[in-house]
Amino acid sequence: MIEAVGVRKNYRGGTEGAGLNGFDLEVTAGTVTGLLGPNGAGKTTAVRILSTLLELDSGTAAIAGYDVRRQGAEVRRRIGLVGQYAAIDEVLTGRQNLVMFGRLNHLGHAASVRRADELLERFSLTEAAGQAVSKYSGGMRRRLDLAASLIVAPAVLFVDEPTTGLDPAGRLEVWSAIRQLVDGGTTVLLTTQYLEEADQLANRISMLKAGVVVAEGTPDELKTQLGSDWLDLVLVDPADVQRVATLAGPLADGDIRIVDNRISVPVKDRTKALVVMANSLHEARIEPEDITLRRPTLDEVFLHLTGPEVAA
Repeated sequence: MIEAVGVRKNYRGGTEGAGLNGFDLEVTAGTVTGLLGPNGAGKTTAVRILSTLLELDSGTAAIAGYDVRRQGAEVRRRIGLVGQYAAIDEVLTGRQNLVMFGRLNHLGHAASVRRADELLERFSLTEAAGQAVSKYSGGMRRRLDLAASLIVAPAVLFVDEPTTGLDPAGRLEVWSAIRQLVDGGTTVLLTTQYLEEADQLANRISMLKAGVVVAEGTPDELKTQLGSDWLDLVLVDPADVQRVATLAGPLADGDIRIVDNRISVPVKDRTKALVVMANSLHEARIEPEDITLRRPTLDEVFLHLTGPEVAA
């Protein structure tokens, strides 16, 4: 449904790493693909090229088989775009916004009203349909923004940073709305600064660094790439941290991480590590508040592959 091969885009006067430097992507119909990377990795550039808002320098990209450079009009008939900032008018009501988008998309008045009411119901906004958008919560505004992008039922929806600035409740509302879209057959390309969001929503994830995909796979496949599981210890007495880190040293399959009274140890043999660590703590007469085994998180995969930058 979405395909990019060797896409390059360099900005004149831009810093090294900006733009795209051989970007490859393949997105299957009816799925969510998350595009992750640090600042300047090229996520927004990729979305702008794929949605025909920016011309690529070289390489090829296509949506539903239509080339974004040579068949831009056909591409635009099949896509929707939800940018980082809401495109709705806060003075108008929710229904008035959607009807306006319908008319802008060449629907008649009656068809625009019908489509608006369908989408208001789909995104649980019917009760607020007659209220000015200025009275909506952040989550409601983003849901209305998603609804507006679906006026013409696109086959592909680009969603750029959908929950930036929202509180946890608002984020859950938007997540639910995106899941509904995919259940209805829409293909979604999602960029996000929240790794948990990608973990929750994406069927597959592509991680970018300096304009190139450095890793791609399902969330579970990416986590497996790190190899090690983690043994986490929370200590009652922070004064014991260095002693416990020393005890954990022989078990570590990489760098031990210490934050306050929490120690995280990468381990190969999870069962053996847990038993040995528990026995060592008992012999040292150190009582942990908690000791657990876990798989690597997507945050740890991201840091491992892209460096200690913040996702954005």
